[in-house]
Amino acid sequence: MAPIRLGMVGGGNDAFIGGVHRIASRIDDRFDLVAGALSSTPEKSAASAEALGIPRSYGSFAEMAEAEAAREDGVEAVAIVTPNHVHAAAAKAFLAKGIHVICDKPLTATMEEAADLEAAVAQAQSLFVLTHNYTGYPMIRQARAMVAAGDLGDIRIVQAEYPQDWLTSAVENEGLKQAEWRTDPARSGAGGSVGDIGTHAHNLACFVSGLKVESLAADLQCWGAGRALDDNAHMMLRFQGGARGMLWSSQVAPGNENALKLRIYGDKGGLEWAQEDPNYLWYTRHGGAKQLLTRNGAGANAAAQAVSRIPGGHPEGYLEGFATIYSEAADAIRAYQGGAARADAMGQLPGMADGMAGMKFIQACVTSSARDAAWVTL
Repeated sequence: MAPIRLGMVGGGNDAFIGGVHRIASRIDDRFDLVAGALSSTPEKSAASAEALGIPRSYGSFAEMAEAEAAREDGVEAVAIVTPNHVHAAAAKAFLAKGIHVICDKPLTATMEEAADLEAAVAQAQSLFVLTHNYTGYPMIRQARAMVAAGDLGDIRIVQAEYPQDWLTSAVENEGLKQAEWRTDPARSGAGGSVGDIGTHAHNLACFVSGLKVESLAADLQCWGAGRALDDNAHMMLRFQGGARGMLWSSQVAPGNENALKLRIYGDKGGLEWAQEDPNYLWYTRHGGAKQLLTRNGAGANAAAQAVSRIPGGHPEGYLEGFATIYSEAADAIRAYQGGAARADAMGQLPGMADGMAGMKFIQACVTSSARDAAWVTL
């Protein structure tokens, strides 16, 4: 099938996540980036487009949505890779024109924006994909399939953690743009570490376990002097069905770069996975020896093999996991264009429901912490 014509909002040539999305969209040759409103001014946007070889540049996402919808060769989908406070308005502009949206997480900066966007997606004749990229890792797909198959039995315990160290010092005061907006409530939203990385851990725990968080008790801290948003958080979780769990998110833990980990235990066995060593999944049957399952190795199941690109022993990681989301989004868009129902086209892709779950998670964490870690229902 012909590559999908893609546009991008945000993600100028000096933006980290924009580069990640561009690489991911190209890995499987499913997208062709042809237009962008890449920065906050027309001049910066044009300079980035020229540097990146993007044919059409726009001064705003509104201008881009209007112009691209009027072209026969206009974009079919748009990637939104801006700070959180821009997500809702940009997504609605393209959804209103029948253009599919691939949006970075979390969904929006506020619950009000999230509800507004949810209503817009429900009315739109196009798809909305949220890039919870860690769900695209092969061994995460393997773990999800094993849990669903009953290999762990009844789930009892779900432990997730996501520590980093890059905000240990006040780098937001040193001109680091990625830190500036992430520590600003007006652009990031109500959650700091819980919104930026805690939502990833929460999403992954639910994606693999198949369970939803019913209630939580959260203790949020701001260790950075003068910070308005949390940079460290501890949460106790109660899942629907009775399982219990804990989640830790931190951006002030020296020695941790991107240490996302997930552990799930049932009455028949347990699984352990670490993002910094993503091609390995540890599985233990109760009473049995601990087993190391490897990506595309002898123990890989069909779910993992379906999203593995190269033979076992050749590492796949962050960019390939992101690329899986993009390639599945391309499949979903083509299926939807071919007449498939929205739910059938989306399959297990993260979308609006996952985005709303993440927003409710952030809100519950902030509310609970303000009430001295009281239990809050999501």
